[in-house]
Amino acid sequence: MPKVFYNIFLLLFRAGICIASIWNKKVQLWRIGRKDIFERLKSEIRNLPAGRQGPKSEIVWFHCSSLGEFEQGRPVIENLKSKYPNSQLLITFFSPSGFEIRKDYKGVDWVFYLPMDSKTNAKKFFDIVNPALVVFVKYDYWYYYLTECKKRKIPLLMVSAIFRKNQIFFRWYGSLHRKMLQCITHFFVQDESSKSLLQNLNINNVTVAGDTRFDRVVTVAENFKPIDEIEKFCGASKILVAGSTWPNDEKIIKEAIASFPDLKLIIAPHEIHGEHLNLLKNIFTNSVFFSELRTLNSELTTTNTLIIDNIGMLSKLYRYASITYIGGGFDKGIHNVLEAAVFGKPVIFGPKFEKFKEAVELIKAGAAFSVNNKEELKTQMDLLLTENDFYKKSCETAKGYVFENRGATEKIVQYIQENRLFTN
Repeated sequence: MPKVFYNIFLLLFRAGICIASIWNKKVQLWRIGRKDIFERLKSEIRNLPAGRQGPKSEIVWFHCSSLGEFEQGRPVIENLKSKYPNSQLLITFFSPSGFEIRKDYKGVDWVFYLPMDSKTNAKKFFDIVNPALVVFVKYDYWYYYLTECKKRKIPLLMVSAIFRKNQIFFRWYGSLHRKMLQCITHFFVQDESSKSLLQNLNINNVTVAGDTRFDRVVTVAENFKPIDEIEKFCGASKILVAGSTWPNDEKIIKEAIASFPDLKLIIAPHEIHGEHLNLLKNIFTNSVFFSELRTLNSELTTTNTLIIDNIGMLSKLYRYASITYIGGGFDKGIHNVLEAAVFGKPVIFGPKFEKFKEAVELIKAGAAFSVNNKEELKTQMDLLLTENDFYKKSCETAKGYVFENRGATEKIVQYIQENRLFTN
């Protein structure tokens, strides 16, 4: 019976995609990206470069739901590629926000959308790709793909996974999802709580490895290169870098920074479509787009707000911050706080952070702060900007927290090597 409901869900999902694609551009990308996907998979994967073909496939398939999961899996991808330079790596994405940004990623051989889950699609996919190893990042449980993988006895790892007791796996009606968990060869979870929850289901193939995002942000920080345009904009001013913001964030930021006339703002919105960028221009009247910087160098002394109108720069921008603000906390939940903390910067965000382990721990440590409104944001900013000892301790704690939690990638790759899951 649970499988019946799952199949109904898939049918309704497909119908919803067809309807929503009429007006929603992101859904249109989701649908267009999967057109003729099996023909394209077959054409590209079977057409391997000279010297890379052999009787036994050594393809490693990584699946990431979206861009955040890609960044989480990236340290493992790049580590494997470094250790096995002749390997053939495939990444699939479920979401356009991941695929459209990373479709030209040079660290792997192929980047595709994941075909919609179904018994037929899963069989076709495995017939074409025939991976030697499968790695799912954090979550995205698709019944037919997981069961087909198990049926073919292909090792399947779940990395940087995190579980909470209110998830469907631990509910009385979650039998189908518990069956999915039985398809995983080994879980690399972020914390002991996740391990305990799985053990309560008699799942013991679990290692507490931590979160690979710590490894990723450390790599970014250690390979930081200055951005000339940003340095000219910042000058000697104190800087608030606000990343992955939504309109609710932007509203309170605008009202709070009015009390700090000498503070400059760099804001990198989560959505950079024209409508949102124009809205930001109207909100922050004394502003300039990053794309305009090179032609406006002489006018930067009078501009106090820089709007980032590109994707891919944000993780480096936090290096220039005095204080950082992470968006999403007034909507579905905050974005990546580790990108800011790794540079030793205090982090501020909205009230919806409880599901994010690193945010909770940074607050407890005194390196992050949650605000509910513009008054609280103003108060917290004032405290950080005027109390030097408090500020310095917050900075040191933030950086120390990130560096102390490195190492998940090494544990995962070591497991792969020791168990000879991949030998190419």
